[in-house]
Amino acid sequence: MLAARLHEYTEDMSRALSLDEVDKPSVEKPNGVVVEIDGAGWCQTDNHIVEGMWTDYVAQPLPMTLGHENAGTVVEVGPDVEVVSEGDTVICHPHVTCGTCRACRLGEDMYCENAKFPGLNADGGFAEYLLTNDRAVIPLPDGVDPMDMAPHADAGITAYHAAKKAVRELNPGDHAVVIGIGGLGHIGLQCLDAMSAAEITAIDLKEDARTLAASLGAHHTINPESENVADEIAAITDDVGAQQVLDFVGQDATTSLAPDIVAAGGDHHIIGYGGHIHEPSQALVNGEFAYRGTLVGKYTELQELVALVQRGDVDLRTSRYELDEINTVAEHLEHGEIEGRAVILPP
Repeated sequence: MLAARLHEYTEDMSRALSLDEVDKPSVEKPNGVVVEIDGAGWCQTDNHIVEGMWTDYVAQPLPMTLGHENAGTVVEVGPDVEVVSEGDTVICHPHVTCGTCRACRLGEDMYCENAKFPGLNADGGFAEYLLTNDRAVIPLPDGVDPMDMAPHADAGITAYHAAKKAVRELNPGDHAVVIGIGGLGHIGLQCLDAMSAAEITAIDLKEDARTLAASLGAHHTINPESENVADEIAAITDDVGAQQVLDFVGQDATTSLAPDIVAAGGDHHIIGYGGHIHEPSQALVNGEFAYRGTLVGKYTELQELVALVQRGDVDLRTSRYELDEINTVAEHLEHGEIEGRAVILPP
């Protein structure tokens, strides 16, 4: 089969991946599942993987097929698999877990001690077929297109996971801020709107992104290039600040906003990454606010997100590309030229 594979780390996205002929995967364990890929989302994390940013955190065997946002049709199952059958359409949770370690038994999928992450430390879905297991596949309802669902396997569940944590702390009349209305941010904003009665402010440099945010439920928008974010949030919240901030950018310029815009006792959720947190410890003590990290989400949260999508509460903006256009997609995303999420189609 044909697969898009990373052979060496590079910052030149025009040659990020090569198209190679590789063996089709087959079921190796009783709980194994092989999925014929209908669509696989390209993610900013894929750019970071290509650049080698993850090597300090995860051992990566190269060459490796990238692609961790996967959906498609089941074509082979192991003898112990009961949750899906051949012919079922599924979305694949990106963490292929063991089910027996303590983290798994606590329901904390992302902390599994024996997990594989296709596209990060195992072969992923920028190919015709993907090997996964029964703990990582969620059947899709009739009428839900797996090509449009694929990016929810990471972008969607990550945004939902952050929004769900924030919603627990939001009461009617509270204020929430979403920074960055891009591929993840536009999903997170919709989740906040669907799951809470908070007043939502969206922050983005792009006019098109702010317009999109307003159409998806944001009550206020701010252009950080021409407006003082702290002053605007103070005016919107009567000097209280935002109880919850969802930062889908995660650069120094956005993480540094927290002391000035987060309400006392609130949270600044870091979802996008690449920057740093450089704040005096006294700022956290005085405001008693917290920075909170976000690492994808649980299997059950992906199920919940599918339910929101089916109900029409979350609309994912996607554009589709052929497998041989994959490096063009990487370049476009590097330059911020893709609205919503890019979906790679198999050959």
